[in-house]
Amino acid sequence: MNLYEVLRRPLVTEKATLLQEDGKYVFEVARGANKMQIKDAVEQAFKVKVAEVNVMSMHGKTKRMGKREVTGPAWKKAVVTLQPGYKVALFEGV
Repeated sequence: MNLYEVLRRPLVTEKATLLQEDGKYVFEVARGANKMQIKDAVEQAFKVKVAEVNVMSMHGKTKRMGKREVTGPAWKKAVVTLQPGYKVALFEGV
């Protein structure tokens, strides 16, 4: 897997914004990506040093459409902790 295929999009939510104060950034990542691939992708994409990566598998939400229940796709979330002194410029001012 190419390193630029690992990171799908940054997640900008209330919780993710509060985590930025501690130097933690949240991304949606490819389902087949592991912690080492995520670490390498963040370091190359944003020119920062990563201290720790936590990964969570998120289940798809179930919604009703008439009589049917439709389940959205499952996805993977990564919380990346940077070493002190580093910041991701993409999230600044959000």
